[in-house]
Amino acid sequence: MPTVPIVQEAVLGPVRQTYARAGDFPPITRAYSQLSQIVRETGLLRRTPWFYGLVGAGIALGFGGAVAGFILLGDSWYQLLIAGALGVLFTQLAFLAHEAAHRQILASGPANDRLARVLAGLVGMSYGWWDSKHSRHHANPNRVGKDPDIEVDTISFLDEDAAAARGLRRLLTRKQGWWFFPLLTLEGLNLHFQSLRYLFARGPVSGRWTELGLIAARFAVLFVPVFLVLPLGMAFAFVGVQLAVFGVYMGASFAPNHKGMPVIAPDAKLDFFQKQVRTSRNIRGGWWATWLYGGLNYQVEHHLFPSMSRMHLAQTREIVREYCQTHDVPYAETSMWRSYAIVIAYLNRVGLAARDPFDCPVAARYR
Repeated sequence: MPTVPIVQEAVLGPVRQTYARAGDFPPITRAYSQLSQIVRETGLLRRTPWFYGLVGAGIALGFGGAVAGFILLGDSWYQLLIAGALGVLFTQLAFLAHEAAHRQILASGPANDRLARVLAGLVGMSYGWWDSKHSRHHANPNRVGKDPDIEVDTISFLDEDAAAARGLRRLLTRKQGWWFFPLLTLEGLNLHFQSLRYLFARGPVSGRWTELGLIAARFAVLFVPVFLVLPLGMAFAFVGVQLAVFGVYMGASFAPNHKGMPVIAPDAKLDFFQKQVRTSRNIRGGWWATWLYGGLNYQVEHHLFPSMSRMHLAQTREIVREYCQTHDVPYAETSMWRSYAIVIAYLNRVGLAARDPFDCPVAARYR
């Protein structure tokens, strides 16, 4: 089905973004409780520790292969292939940390939290920083002022943020859709930086020293051998490729989920079911997409049932699609490449707000 477009109206110059309000989505009485009961009775909320054991073993084997390849290749530019493989493996490890944080893997909440903290540290990220940010996103996806994932961070996701851009950021914002994926090469570095800034901030931070220890050990184990074995230029290239692949893979996995879906007004009051379904987008593709995206391709189902195992999302999709059809709620699902085209078009549309409303595009073409 096609995605639900953001409500917009044309004005002089840029397109002004108008936020969806409660009246746009009439409430559905007891929608989520009824759906949840069906899913629970079907057994789709069961834990699948054996599945995650296999996933973890596969990732561990991948890291083992990367280490063996690094040792065998020695002083060779083919090491950049190992760096790229590490970027993919760390992203897969981040998916596993994400699922542990949502309590999908182990039986108890504290056990999942401990596992998520360790896995996030191995990725080079702070679990405390990420968990706070991600929890706010799940509570209010695409809601202005409450979802941190649509706050400005080089890229502007709202017209008012694009209009307020100045200097170099304003130049980037004007064509930010085209800049989005190149900028993702820096996202890995940004995630590490944001994590360290959070951990070194003043005030109480839960698990501060545990996370700092894990992150320090991770960087030491990863980078010390690289700079000891490889020539300096090749070592920096190795680190750059690893960070770039990690950043692009992470950003490309999360970007299609909500960008270009309805943006909710700050004061809108929506029922949980519609709030989650109308702001989320699925990616078609079956098992290979589930592996590639770590289950994030079933974003609608993940937002409705955050603690659901990756194994059960495909089956739950059939139930949710039928339920949405019955209640006349749009269910957004598209192909991988189409989703990226939607994201680029949406960001460029928002970027129009950073342009001069009196700037003639025809005249600008011949300047």
